Amino acid sequence: MARRRTRSEANIWPGFVDGLSTLLLVLMFVLSIFVVAQFYLGDRLNVVKQELASKDDELARLIAQINSLNDQLGLAQSDKERLQTQILSLEETIEQQKTELAGLATALAASQSAVAASAEELEAEKALSDQQKSELATLNAQIAALRRQLASLQEALDAAEAKDKEQQAQIENLSTRLNAALARKVQELQEVRSRFFEALRKALGDRTDVKVVGDRFIFESDILFGSCSATIGEAGKTELAKLAAALIDIRGDIPSEVNWVLRVDGHADASPLGPSCRAKFDSNLDLSSQRAISVVEYLISEGVSGKRLLATGSGSTSPLVSGFSSTALAQNRRIEFKLTER
Repeated sequence: MARRRTRSEANIWPGFVDGLSTLLLVLMFVLSIFVVAQFYLGDRLNVVKQELASKDDELARLIAQINSLNDQLGLAQSDKERLQTQILSLEETIEQQKTELAGLATALAASQSAVAASAEELEAEKALSDQQKSELATLNAQIAALRRQLASLQEALDAAEAKDKEQQAQIENLSTRLNAALARKVQELQEVRSRFFEALRKALGDRTDVKVVGDRFIFESDILFGSCSATIGEAGKTELAKLAAALIDIRGDIPSEVNWVLRVDGHADASPLGPSCRAKFDSNLDLSSQRAISVVEYLISEGVSGKRLLATGSGSTSPLVSGFSSTALAQNRRIEFKLTER
């Protein structure tokens, strides 16, 4: 019997060595694939960063041109307002002088009607008429000069209006180009969001309790927290660490002018809090808010910038599914992540 046991142990040992060698070969093959993938992704990321830098320069140049044209338009509008004020003042002066001229004409007519009274009165009226005619000639000369000034101001006003129209056309053209550039930036942010979600899917694997709904990434709260608790468990920290790593990895791809934020929204089910839970939380809204805050604090501890995170609580006001089954309640107890602009 001792000889049979020795022979059995001798047969097991070579098989164990072969299995260990095969495992080492598989591990080396997987590591080689990982190194090649990292090298390819690094080159691709550099190309994307260069393209984004070029687009940022073009957008900055367009914004600078718009600011310059806005300044020029402001000066032209100021000149236009000043010229219009001068025109109004001159028109008032002309009207006043016309009134005075009408008064003088009336006085002249009255003096002419009294010519037949006497020769002395005729001579006096004639002298007065000559004086009025001299004043009338002076007023006519002043009116002609004012009209020339008015024509000159009108020409300047027409030139300013033509320049204003030209600048308005340039601004509309630049606005169109700026809107197109902003649309491209929004598209780039959408592409970054898609890459972020794809990275999270790969990191989290095929979990059925983590899903994407529209533009939101959803964790069921039971992954992260215990019952009636806002303290993240160890399993939840592991999953949130993957999320933080994916967010840190793609943040350099987001255009610098986009004020983005990751919104963390806590949700609770519609079940009333039990007595022991009410001792710690005032309501489902309070519970969901505290859970969202805990997630944000943990992401900050993992290296995510606090200014890029926003914690909100919605309580049970926005259920994901209807009903009160255990499955429905579990899905409604959730933490949602949404990458958006502030």
